[in-house]
Amino acid sequence: MKEMTELEPKALWKQFAKVCSIPHPSKHEEKIRQYVIDFAQTHGLEYQQDTIGNIVVRKAAAKGYEGHPTVILQAHMDMVPQKNSDLEFDFEKDAIRPYVDGDWVTAEGTTLGADDGMGVSAMLAILEADDLPHPALECLFTVDEETGLTGANQLATDMLRGDILINLDSEDEGELYVGCAGAVNVTARFEYEEEAVPGGYAGYEIELAGLKGGHSGLEIILQRGNANKLLARFLREQSYARIATIDAGGLRNAIPREAKAVVAVPVDRVAEFEKAAGEFELTMRHELAHVEDSIRFGVARQAQAPATVATEDFRKRFIDALTAMPDGIIRMSDTVPGLVETSTNMSRVGMGDGKAELLFMVRCMVNYGKKRVVAMIDAVVTLAGGRIEAQGDYDGWAPNPDSKILHVMKAGYEKLFGKVPEVKAIHAGLECGIIGAKYPKLDMISIGPTMRFPHSPDEKVEIASVAKFYAFLLDTLKNL
Repeated sequence: MKEMTELEPKALWKQFAKVCSIPHPSKHEEKIRQYVIDFAQTHGLEYQQDTIGNIVVRKAAAKGYEGHPTVILQAHMDMVPQKNSDLEFDFEKDAIRPYVDGDWVTAEGTTLGADDGMGVSAMLAILEADDLPHPALECLFTVDEETGLTGANQLATDMLRGDILINLDSEDEGELYVGCAGAVNVTARFEYEEEAVPGGYAGYEIELAGLKGGHSGLEIILQRGNANKLLARFLREQSYARIATIDAGGLRNAIPREAKAVVAVPVDRVAEFEKAAGEFELTMRHELAHVEDSIRFGVARQAQAPATVATEDFRKRFIDALTAMPDGIIRMSDTVPGLVETSTNMSRVGMGDGKAELLFMVRCMVNYGKKRVVAMIDAVVTLAGGRIEAQGDYDGWAPNPDSKILHVMKAGYEKLFGKVPEVKAIHAGLECGIIGAKYPKLDMISIGPTMRFPHSPDEKVEIASVAKFYAFLLDTLKNL
């Protein structure tokens, strides 16, 4: 098997191997941040760090490029920590294990972190090289993009001096992104009474697994199964099963792949319950056959019934709320064919010890769409006796048809590869919108190599696209 560090361009893949070796999940970027600082010091480069942990590393213009506009390259240091449930792995301590799989690079049982390790690695490779033609550079490494764009939101206003920003966080080579969705995080909370389980009940664990999940912005259009919604559907159909706990889904920006619940079932309905579980698995496989191919759903009898369960009244209100909750695509764009305008991802359901919590990420290309979906969630939650809190609201990035960097890069891509790149907006959060609000004179664009299934353990990056992405970036810097 070919080693990743043997791939071209070697300078970029060498850096990516290093990035993979350093734990850097969201909110735990200390080690990768220190690596960037040490790198800057080792190479005699000026750097600046703000109070939240963002770092900008500056490199002087190559000879002959002193009078050219300063270019900002930007990527985020954190990665989404997702793993298969059967894998023992600590994202705060363990190194990602990437490997070459045909035309792609992926990882063993975890997210790869190409989002946005590829952007980080490209910047490090350029900073390290001493033979590349380029204008003065500012390489901005941001923190905590994946769980709320915290770094961009708290970016200091004295960090950047450049005129042009090239974001390196897109996921389709050959496409130039000039706009993105805004988002808001919604949390719903409930409190409820528990009661002792009466005699004559058996304990069962319900487990749903094998869904593909994925990025809640980029891949929401694929309409894959949401583990949380599917579990709620089964529980609503088996209303006699009393609920002790639910542990389902995970991060806001990842479509939930797995869900578990512990329930108490009347002994005289055990056979009915087990039969219903088998039938439900077959139903799900049939309904989702075009988008899911590995659904696993089953129930396992426990040694004893749980000691307590939610009251029947709360059980009904809560499961009805989960069933009615908006999820997935809410509206498609009227102006950009094939673009999701508004969506929501019910990413997490937790229930136990008298408290329940739901997590959502609502995305929209226009602000009024976010408000409408938050109101829908609020209405359902309120009717069920809960309350919501909305945080981390940020605006999208509106396309600029007169962008100079857009016209330069369109022409450059066509000259380099013999075809016109696609110009798009993306139903995901890029940091461009937030950074642009802080530095309103910036001319911005976003590019990246081709990735598939980000935010899931199936994440992979196409090898050939990495070479094209890097060549295009170098050519752009040379010709600006």
